[in-house]
Amino acid sequence: MYPLHREREQPIFSSRAHVFQIDPSTKRNWLPASKHAVTVSFFYDASRSVYRIISVGGTKAIINSTVTPNMTFTKTSQKFGQWADSRANTVYGLGFSTEQQLQQFAEQFKEVKEAARLAREKSQERFELANPALNIAAPQELSEERHSPPLLTVNGPNEEKLFRSKSAEVELTVEKERVKKMLSEGSMCEINLEVELFTLQDSNAKLVAALQEANSSVEEWKKQLAEICKV
Repeated sequence: MYPLHREREQPIFSSRAHVFQIDPSTKRNWLPASKHAVTVSFFYDASRSVYRIISVGGTKAIINSTVTPNMTFTKTSQKFGQWADSRANTVYGLGFSTEQQLQQFAEQFKEVKEAARLAREKSQERFELANPALNIAAPQELSEERHSPPLLTVNGPNEEKLFRSKSAEVELTVEKERVKKMLSEGSMCEINLEVELFTLQDSNAKLVAALQEANSSVEEWKKQLAEICKV
């Protein structure tokens, strides 16, 4: 089913990053979803007015996240950012090689989030125009959900399912509580350190080589000092 979505979706922005997901068992550690940096792209489905973040590792989709107006991308360090996806019941993390790449992704996330909000409002307006009788028969009930579309599409593993969404306020509260629960048990400092260590492995190798060279210099100085003392 995944390839069928890609045929009608168009990429609007791409970047490369190391992909992580929160450990579902501990809710505090990051699990690498990719062995190396992979392409992470924003896609737009014009037929459904849906924005998604997609990343593929080999033949497997390691990120398939539908962007909603209530999502927030948070930069937790100079090269790392994350967002919670309540529908996927996980938190995604991205480790970039430069601060500029992180900033560009964050800006694109903000733009797509706003576009998703506008698309939701237009969808609600079209629904109200197509069903004027609902405005007359039950104006109070409809107004309570005026800011959220009556139907949203969720991408399941085998088929698409339609469900009636909750109000924007309730959805935001649920998402905040989910993120709080996932991250409250762990230290953000520890998580950031794990990610930085993972993305800077090449730099660590260079540091080890530099330390070995420094140790060799110290041994040479000791020999020279010993010879001077003998004289």
